[in-house]
Amino acid sequence: MTDALSGTKEDLCALLARESRFDTRDGTPRYIRLANTLREVVRNRELSSGAALPSERLLAEMTGLSRVTVRRGIELLVREGILEQRRGSGTYVLAPVERFEQPLAAITSFTEDMLSFGRKPETRWVAREYASPSAQEAMTLGLSPGDRVLRLHRLRLADALPLAVELAIVPADLLPNLSMLGTSLYTAMASAGARPHKALQRMHACALPEFEARLLGAETGEPAFFLERISRTDTGRVVEFTRSHFKGDRFDFVAELNLHRET
Repeated sequence: MTDALSGTKEDLCALLARESRFDTRDGTPRYIRLANTLREVVRNRELSSGAALPSERLLAEMTGLSRVTVRRGIELLVREGILEQRRGSGTYVLAPVERFEQPLAAITSFTEDMLSFGRKPETRWVAREYASPSAQEAMTLGLSPGDRVLRLHRLRLADALPLAVELAIVPADLLPNLSMLGTSLYTAMASAGARPHKALQRMHACALPEFEARLLGAETGEPAFFLERISRTDTGRVVEFTRSHFKGDRFDFVAELNLHRET
C-alpha cells in the first residue's frame, strides 16, 4: 500500500483496482486475497473506524471479482470483528479492539500484568468467603477431611473494561482472615510465606457460559479462553486452584520457546 487513503469509497476502489492480488497463481482463493487487502488497509489505519465500504456491486466492478466472491471476503472480516454489516445501511469499519498479551512462561498476577501494560487494574467481587471444598478442590489442594478453603470469585477489569472472571480457591489456613487480602492475591500469599513458585496451567477455547457472559457484558456462547491453574510453593505444597474465563477478543496468550537440541 503506497498511497494514503482519505477514507472515501472512491479512494478505496481505486486502490483495489490497482492491486494485482486477485489472481490464483499461488492457490489462494480470491475472496481471501480481497479480505487480506481490506484487512491491511484497516490495520494500517488508511481506512478510519466508522468509514463505510463501497457496495458489493461497486467493489465487484472495480476489482473484477464476482459479487459472491466480494461477499465472502466481507463476511470473513465480519466474523473477525473488523467490519460490521448494518441492515439497510451498508458495511462499516469497526474500531480496533485492544488486545493484551498474557504470558504463559511465568507466574504473574492479573494486577502485575495490567500495571505492566500501563493500565489501572480493578477487582469487583462476586464472592469471597470461607467454605467447605468440593471433592475436586479438596483432592487438588491435598486437603484433609474438615479442612476449609477461601473461595475468591471476582471480575477482573482494566481501566473499567471487563476482561476476565476468575474463581480462585486457596487453603483457608494460608489466609485465615479476609483483612489479609488486598488487591492482589499473590501479594497476600507472599506475605503469608506461600507465594506460588511453579504452576501447571491448562487452557482451551470455549463458549462463554451465561453467568460469566453476563459479568463480562458479553453474549452467551461468545468465544472465550478457559484457563485452569494449579500452583505450588517451592516446597511443593499446592496453594492455589484457579479457574478463569478470559474474553476471547481481548487476549493473546504467548509463550517463548527455545529450540530443543538432541545430544
